[in-house]
Amino acid sequence: MTRSEQRRRGAQGADALWDSARSYIRVLLRDVEVEARVGIHPWERHPERPTRLIVNVELFAHLPPGAAEAPAEKPLIDYDDIREELRKWPERPHTPLLETLVDELVRLAFRNPYVEACRVSVMKPDVFSEAAGAGVEVYRLRRELEPAAP
Repeated sequence: MTRSEQRRRGAQGADALWDSARSYIRVLLRDVEVEARVGIHPWERHPERPTRLIVNVELFAHLPPGAAEAPAEKPLIDYDDIREELRKWPERPHTPLLETLVDELVRLAFRNPYVEACRVSVMKPDVFSEAAGAGVEVYRLRRELEPAAP
């Protein structure tokens, strides 16, 4: 099995994470390849050798009543903001932890008021020769990140 097949197979597990008792939409950006200066190891801090990353983002929202029957004129969830942010990563300063990149994407995802949950993974596919990759993945619910009402 190739590395890209392994990544695709791993990305399929999100179905079990979302409550399917209601109609919902899942918007995906899958296997986006981007470079960034990231890592804590000395060899990852070389300014002229950015690290190749594979990014997956899934955004979940329940459909408003009637939305499943009527075609929308504009998307409920637009992934362009996330795509544009990823395009900036090659120029950003060195970031020690993948967790920082993941958290930034989560915050960006929740700027859309319809997004109720998101799943974000950032993988370094070239870090270890014996592994398809090493990385970080989170699944976040908006309600868990918002402060509780007084």
